[in-house]
Amino acid sequence: MGSVNADLVVSVDRRPAPGETVLGSDLATYPGGKGANQAVAAARLGARTAILGRIGDDGHGDLLRAALSEAGVDLGHLLVTPGPSGVALITLDPDGDNSIIVSPGANARLAPSDVDAELLSAAVVSFQLEIPLPTVEAAARAADAGGARVVLNLSPARAVPDDLLALCDPLVVNEHEAAYLLGAGDEPEAMATALLARGPRSVVITLGAEGALTADATGVTAVPSPKVEAVDTTGAGDAFTAALCLRLARGDTLADAARYAVRVGAAAVRKPGAQSSYPATDEDLPV
Repeated sequence: MGSVNADLVVSVDRRPAPGETVLGSDLATYPGGKGANQAVAAARLGARTAILGRIGDDGHGDLLRAALSEAGVDLGHLLVTPGPSGVALITLDPDGDNSIIVSPGANARLAPSDVDAELLSAAVVSFQLEIPLPTVEAAARAADAGGARVVLNLSPARAVPDDLLALCDPLVVNEHEAAYLLGAGDEPEAMATALLARGPRSVVITLGAEGALTADATGVTAVPSPKVEAVDTTGAGDAFTAALCLRLARGDTLADAARYAVRVGAAAVRKPGAQSSYPATDEDLPV
């Protein structure tokens, strides 16, 4: 359950300073949004996947619906709102790192009343924060009550209530999001332990090229990532979370699910775009 956006991407030699103009590449448009990215990535890896979200009745909405359908995602819970779809404005530097501004569009209209009990009876329900927080809270409570495992990717970072954190199994954050939630940065192991003390049932901290850390009742586990040449990091965190959810739904331990997820995340940085970079089989994954 989450956002469905059109990603508008421009490559630049360097990001502009305040008040500065720089020239970029031709504009490329890709299907994206954290919710849609995770749904597509999971479906490509063989998960039976549905998405609950909103798109606009514009051209971007048509593109987004087609991309989800092509990946095999169930669209029975994808709603249409009059007006624009969500859009992400992305600048990409030569190292493959990105900066992103999101205009929520139809995503901002996803309401608690849209929560579908049938969808939330899934084995795992993944949430992100590009949709309204009250909607995430209502849906997470419904998912937990229905027996689903709640996974929350705290992105973009914002303050969330303790009762939502208590449902997370796991809470998925990168280092910046972890520092935001804790109020200060620290070594990843210390942040993982501190986050677990905030109330989630388990925690995963993604570390980019360094892999990930998992923390639960069994302790903190470091999960290294395969080394690959990064072309575009857009959507790699979504690919990681999707793969994590897939393996948790199949009964893996958190650490084992993360070991698979870092390989999927590494595969996703090797090609441009978000959904267009996602692997379709395990044979496509680096080792």
